[in-house]
Amino acid sequence: MTRGDIVIVFDCGATNARVIAIDGRGNILASESSPNSPVPDPFHPGYRIWDVNEIWSAMCRASKKITAGISRNNIAGVTVTTFGVDGTLFDKAGNMLYPVISWQCERTAPVMNNIDKYIPLDVLYGESGVLPFTFNTINKLIWFSENRPELVGKSHRFLFMPSIFILKLTGEMINDATMAGTSMLTSLSSRKFSPGILGSISFPPEKFGEIAEAGSIAGQITPQASELTGIPVNVPVVATGHDTQFAIFGSGAEKNQPVLSSGTWEILMVRSESFKTGREQLDFSITTEFDSIPGLYNIGNQWIASGILEWARKNLYADLTEDVYEKMIAGAEKVPPGSKGVRVVPKFYEELKGKPGGQILGLTMESTRDEIYRAMLEALGLRLAEGKKALENAGGFRADSILCVGGGSKNRLWNRIRADYTGVPVKIIEQKETTVLGASLFVQAACGNASSPEEARSAIDYRTEIIEPGNI
Repeated sequence: MTRGDIVIVFDCGATNARVIAIDGRGNILASESSPNSPVPDPFHPGYRIWDVNEIWSAMCRASKKITAGISRNNIAGVTVTTFGVDGTLFDKAGNMLYPVISWQCERTAPVMNNIDKYIPLDVLYGESGVLPFTFNTINKLIWFSENRPELVGKSHRFLFMPSIFILKLTGEMINDATMAGTSMLTSLSSRKFSPGILGSISFPPEKFGEIAEAGSIAGQITPQASELTGIPVNVPVVATGHDTQFAIFGSGAEKNQPVLSSGTWEILMVRSESFKTGREQLDFSITTEFDSIPGLYNIGNQWIASGILEWARKNLYADLTEDVYEKMIAGAEKVPPGSKGVRVVPKFYEELKGKPGGQILGLTMESTRDEIYRAMLEALGLRLAEGKKALENAGGFRADSILCVGGGSKNRLWNRIRADYTGVPVKIIEQKETTVLGASLFVQAACGNASSPEEARSAIDYRTEIIEPGNI
């Protein structure tokens, strides 16, 4: 081991900016966080940006607290993970030319709605694999070109969010593959930025620089960064990147093993060796991004999940004040499969297209709230089965199990319904902080504590509960 096995992960999320110290066995040694949210754009107050300097200051304060409570000599390396797509333009001296436009900003919606002005959507999706979300990086570059072309002209690099913090830590400008793969600017087949897509929007490809793979050493902690963070000078900073990719790896998922992250939204993703990006995948809202490992692809699908169940809690179970979820589950467990004819149609497909709506069918004068709640769980089980089938079709594989993480994995009835509807075992992973864990494993390998991220992952004790089909 080079310095020890402690990894410092700077993890910038949409609601919290955190710094976490984690060891080689996946144990969280220390963690500090502060709230994070977009703020008004100083140039366009109706729009939203990320205040990068404020986020950096908050993470530096957190890092100083973290490093004060651990053995600094045992820090092996540092890395940065964030949400996808966001970034901005920098000049050659490392000066930010415009604030980072937040993925929550509405300014890019008209750009995406008129993307055919630049490139046909089928062509764009077919090459990049990324769904036409209004917040995609391509829309931000077009916005810059249409509204601030002088900034594009004087820029040296477009840096994604993790790269901005790597610049502050090391002084180096480097973009990583996992973030590039969220941009709608890359080619899935080449794992590089697409000359055709960039040419269609007249953005010079050299402004991204060479793509670094996860596990590459981006640089070392500078004296200035050391003073601000408490991390010793010359500790290596390792490229990782997009939080989703490292959450999948950190969950322990092997090839062709779907991972379900269950929360307000459910995100079903798989690490596959092949992909399809045709009209069928576009219509079913399949998105495909680069995996953290070259040669693999992360195929994903998402839908509203616990958000629907929360509606039931607020509107059907408002009289309950204690053990609310347990009572909801226990009541629904007494309802037979099929919910006595009650069916829920939550309009999953329309939700992603901005057309809310849903139906509760089969109600009678004798219908109960427990029947409606169970019908919601069954509708979500059906949607998971559809999502699994779509991923299998896009990736050319057959899943023999599903890993499940997140708050929704604690609902025992929902888990049984998931297993029954998909026809495969559902494995509930107790491991928390899978994004931070996954990113740290690449640092362990880069710093010589393991021969590969996979070997580093073999040291993690994944405690798993297996739910077999046929138990509802």
